[in-house]
Amino acid sequence: MIHEHRVRYHETDAQGFLFNSRYLEIADVAMTELFRSLGWTYADLNAAGVDPSVVTANLVFSRPVRFDQVLKVRVTCTRVGRSSFTLDLSYSTESGVAAAAEITYVNVDAAAARSLPLPSGVVDQLNSVRILHNEASDVL
Repeated sequence: MIHEHRVRYHETDAQGFLFNSRYLEIADVAMTELFRSLGWTYADLNAAGVDPSVVTANLVFSRPVRFDQVLKVRVTCTRVGRSSFTLDLSYSTESGVAAAAEITYVNVDAAAARSLPLPSGVVDQLNSVRILHNEASDVL
């Protein structure tokens, strides 16, 4: 799935580049849009018992992104566990890849501050996206 984001002025730093923390904000929106593409609004996820929280994030920056550039964020599910899943994100502009991220989310019960298993319907859909990605990678 690809999510597009136009960099807004307030997202840039004193150097005129997209500020590094904004990549995680954009990743969170892209994760939400991945679920929307699978038929799950965020409200639907919450109602089904899904509340994903970031537990690890690894970002690698390749080139700066400036105000008003359009980022195309390719989101790929690479792993689905009992209560967590991992997404790979590639942030690109017309100039090429600007950054990459690997983010692991865990499903939590916020009130109890503990992890919860992902519902089987969510697991099935994430696995179907993961399998499609792996099959496409095998073709390349």
